[in-house]
Amino acid sequence: MANQKMLGFVHTAQAMPDKRSAGERRQDFNEIYARFSTERADEQASRCSQCGVPFCQVHCPVSNNIPDWLKLTAEGRLEEAYEVSQATNNFPEICGRICPQDRLCEGNCVIEQSTHGAVTIGSVEKYINDTAWEQGWVKPRTPARENGQSVGIIGAGPAGLAAAEELRAKGYAVHVYDRHDRMGGLLVYGIPGFKLEKDVVGRRVKLLADAGVVFHPNFEVGRDASLADLRQKHVAILIATGVYKARDIKAPGCGLKNIVPALDYLTTSNKVGLGDSVAAYDDGSLNAKGKKVVVLGGGDTAMDCVRTAIRQGATSVKCLYRRDRKNMPGSQREVAHAEEEGVEFVWQVAPEGFTGDDVVTGVRAVRIHLGVADATGRQTPQVIEDSEFTEPADLVIKALGFEPEDLPGAFGSPDLTVTRWGTLLVDHRTKMSSLDGVFGAGDIVRGASLVVWAIRDGRDAADSMHAYAQSVKAESLALAAE
Repeated sequence: MANQKMLGFVHTAQAMPDKRSAGERRQDFNEIYARFSTERADEQASRCSQCGVPFCQVHCPVSNNIPDWLKLTAEGRLEEAYEVSQATNNFPEICGRICPQDRLCEGNCVIEQSTHGAVTIGSVEKYINDTAWEQGWVKPRTPARENGQSVGIIGAGPAGLAAAEELRAKGYAVHVYDRHDRMGGLLVYGIPGFKLEKDVVGRRVKLLADAGVVFHPNFEVGRDASLADLRQKHVAILIATGVYKARDIKAPGCGLKNIVPALDYLTTSNKVGLGDSVAAYDDGSLNAKGKKVVVLGGGDTAMDCVRTAIRQGATSVKCLYRRDRKNMPGSQREVAHAEEEGVEFVWQVAPEGFTGDDVVTGVRAVRIHLGVADATGRQTPQVIEDSEFTEPADLVIKALGFEPEDLPGAFGSPDLTVTRWGTLLVDHRTKMSSLDGVFGAGDIVRGASLVVWAIRDGRDAADSMHAYAQSVKAESLALAAE
């Protein structure tokens, strides 16, 4: 937790006798944390020093006016706090749950820098907005009037949904196309339910539908319609597909069974949690129960995998990462949670192959020494000679990051320009791609990143799409007048 001093009672609860099961420990923790959100939000909010330079706000991608809504919360003016909170963020209750506050707002809190422990901004944000939903303060953003133009959004993740809300509020007929059966993208299928409850995402999607946003599930661009077809239907298009293609590892034995991509594993777990029947879970191939699990990677997705495996009843869960703890890209808070739940981290090791005849039985790895720093300041991993060892494994999950899919090929649009990394090439000022009226936002533009950055990109893209659509309308009116 970011504020260990103020949350001492949480750590006391976690130090209860070991005879409790891991599930019981998690339940106790969640109950205490929920009470904290209700009973101490005002106390935490009152700790804000109202700095002359609000570093928390400066380091928030959506520039949340954090000091103001903390002040309002401390004064008991929760509805006003909610209004300020949602003014810059389309999904504040989601960000309150899953943002890495330890790297953003809380990590830059002046009180944190003075060693007194950060204001627990994320918890207060969650409390404010959950209260808003409970009290009925959250309303659909319906437009004052329709403007007669329609826009299409490809991808119903955070960037697409944020843009959809902004554009609908401006009076556009908004159509969202997504390949999945549920809207939300990685919010639904990539992030585990213990971090982000799926009904929290569902009520946001319903709110957008109530505002008039039209959703088209199970819709694949390139199969059900080409990008050119959609451009004919709408004045502007936003591509917000995210990046889903898993980075792979080419090593001896990589084709063995039970070596699986992280997103396949997490999607299966989330679908089961939503009540779906998934054959790969039922037959055990994407189920960690009773298995020795090894996760490769050090990002937030790896943390989601190790913590999911614990909940599924794995006999052991180990995370292998080639650098040390301080160089890990994932949230340190997530690492701490994983350790509390029984995950073992094996630092400075790199996989070199896999053992087994048909099904994986182990990961062959070598130990790593971090050498001289490169031009970016990051130390270069170097293999230590004669340090090979084998880590036993019944299930190996590859959480090595994500790459873009082949958009021009998939969309049947070879003139859609991408970067050398495969991300969508856009003008970063306008968010427009190489195709007139086609914009991009979120991970498909910036690469795999945070939900809060996707929200920011979606909002910015909506503004640019509005400006573009209005220019098209003005041009049409001018031509009609001639």
